[in-house]
Amino acid sequence: MNESHEKELVRNILVIALIGALLAASFWILRPFLPALIWASMIVIATWPLLLMIQDKVRSRRAAVVVIIGLLILVFVIPFSLAVGTIVENAPQISALGKQLTTLKVPAPPDWVESIPLVGDSAAEYWQKAAEAEPGEFAKALTPYIKNVAGWLVAQAGSFGMMMIHFLLTLIFSALLYMNGEMAAEAACKLARRIADESGENSAILAAKSVRAVAQGVVVTALAQSILAGLGLAVVGVPYASLLTAVIFMLTIAQIGAGPILIPTAIWLFWKGSMGWGIAFSVWAIFVMSMDGFMRPILIRRNANLPLLLIFAGVIGGLISFGIIGLFIGPVLLAVSYTLMKAWVDENATVEDPEPTAIEE
Repeated sequence: MNESHEKELVRNILVIALIGALLAASFWILRPFLPALIWASMIVIATWPLLLMIQDKVRSRRAAVVVIIGLLILVFVIPFSLAVGTIVENAPQISALGKQLTTLKVPAPPDWVESIPLVGDSAAEYWQKAAEAEPGEFAKALTPYIKNVAGWLVAQAGSFGMMMIHFLLTLIFSALLYMNGEMAAEAACKLARRIADESGENSAILAAKSVRAVAQGVVVTALAQSILAGLGLAVVGVPYASLLTAVIFMLTIAQIGAGPILIPTAIWLFWKGSMGWGIAFSVWAIFVMSMDGFMRPILIRRNANLPLLLIFAGVIGGLISFGIIGLFIGPVLLAVSYTLMKAWVDENATVEDPEPTAIEE
């Protein structure tokens, strides 16, 4: 290696080190704003067609941005804030209700339990053992779990204020991205093309489609399920209907579904002797729970074909890593990574496939 090559190598190393240091410093400075920025990007990408539709109606970009920000506050921010706020506000009542449940005496199982196919005998046996046990035994077994749930709810109360700050930042970033969406999209495409030529730009477009698919499939389905489930709970007169609706919204976002709330509610109605309301609510609950099976796949596959396991892992991992806001960020990041990796693998497989042999022909 001659002297000129050595100088060029040293120069390149210094340039790379300087750029890396600048990127690391920039990341460190922007780190508190990254969750809100990622969330705002997801919202803008998912609702961009709606913005263009509103813009065609009002003939003004600024007016369209004001309208769509108002819609976001009305349809998403307020319901989600109320859901989390309701859960946090009722943390003491949840803890007290749990303590009351530990003192209740479980009644003997009804005769129809044994007639349930496959699991009837074992269910009746376990139910009978629970009915014969003393209430104090349940208290000892359930008290640690009740304390953990109450402690988690109290901990979330401390992060509720920070979540509201994230909401505010998200709305500000969303408004800026709405106003300069074309410039941001062009810059992203240029950067992707600079990194990987035409395939990089195609990957950026695929990433945008996967973001839109997750937003429409997960969030819209969860919102529709929680609204319909809340209406059913309110009609049949279930206590703490607003709290249960908030829990349903969180459970549907987390891909668990509304079953853990709706099924016990239907059983409670039958237990009270309200056969008519119990049957009607059971039919309504089946419809609400089945929305996962037809509404979410349709919305997701309109823009991207993403496996459900990927969405579930993104929701749980995002919740653990980022807190409540990670319910949305987690599946989006995994969906984008999965889409880009799949496109890269498929592209390489297409390029490197060997010529077909005589047998294959």
